[in-house]
Amino acid sequence: MGDDVKILAVAAASATAAVGAALLLGGSIARRVERLRGAASELAHGDLTARAPEQGPAEIADLGRAFNEMASRLGELFDARRELVAWASHDLRTPLAAMQAMVEALEDGIGDPERYLGSLREQVRALSMLVDDLFELAQIDAGALTLELQEARAGSLVEACLRMLEPEAEARRVRLEARVDGQQAIRCAPEKVQRILFNLVTNSLRHTPNDGSVAVSFQPGADEVRFVVEDTGEGLPPDAARRMFDRFWRGDAARTRGRGGAGLGLAIARGLVEAHGGRIWAEDRPGGGARVSFTLPV
Repeated sequence: MGDDVKILAVAAASATAAVGAALLLGGSIARRVERLRGAASELAHGDLTARAPEQGPAEIADLGRAFNEMASRLGELFDARRELVAWASHDLRTPLAAMQAMVEALEDGIGDPERYLGSLREQVRALSMLVDDLFELAQIDAGALTLELQEARAGSLVEACLRMLEPEAEARRVRLEARVDGQQAIRCAPEKVQRILFNLVTNSLRHTPNDGSVAVSFQPGADEVRFVVEDTGEGLPPDAARRMFDRFWRGDAARTRGRGGAGLGLAIARGLVEAHGGRIWAEDRPGGGARVSFTLPV
């Protein structure tokens, strides 16, 4: 009987200790889950700075880290959205203000219609291009972009792009070069690849000084082909390699000299490359200048 009592006493003490430990652990987990629920509620009500605790059991800590990463990405998304609205408003307001000033001058009879007609045409063209770019970006973001793939010669795509940009290159005194095997065939949406090349070469021209050069080359591969646009310009400013494909992002040098476009060309290029299943990146060129490469799957 004495041994049985001892066994019962030990069992009771063990059970009591186990229940106490379970209550303590359960209470600790419940408090952490409650803090996570509170952070989720704050985020749902618009507080993008809300963060969950990352301490505690491994599963709860992993859940907290995943929640915080999601909150950070949401914050970046809303910041990008604010920048998009701000820069779109700026780039729409500038030509509209110029057009309004010219129209008012013509109405008051103090403007030369022949001189203002060309300026008005240019402002309308700038507005039309911006609206087209915004529409194309909306299609890319919505996944509604349709690609009609067909066989095309890499050399023909590059030459067509460079022909369109020859007048601008001559005006800037920049030499354009094509280093492409004209017989190499690729399967792609030709007009979209031309748009990618056009946007990349246009960006290189804006950042290349007089008497510089911009070269487009093509490198075939077994699984993917690679186009490279490189220039002898000023190189990449800090943080450019990471942000230059964001919407409405422009380097300070381009902006302060007034040579920057609307800041959508590189974002559209990235969207079109990714729609093909390829990738795009930028880096400094070893000999000076910048190099932008993109790939397309074979």
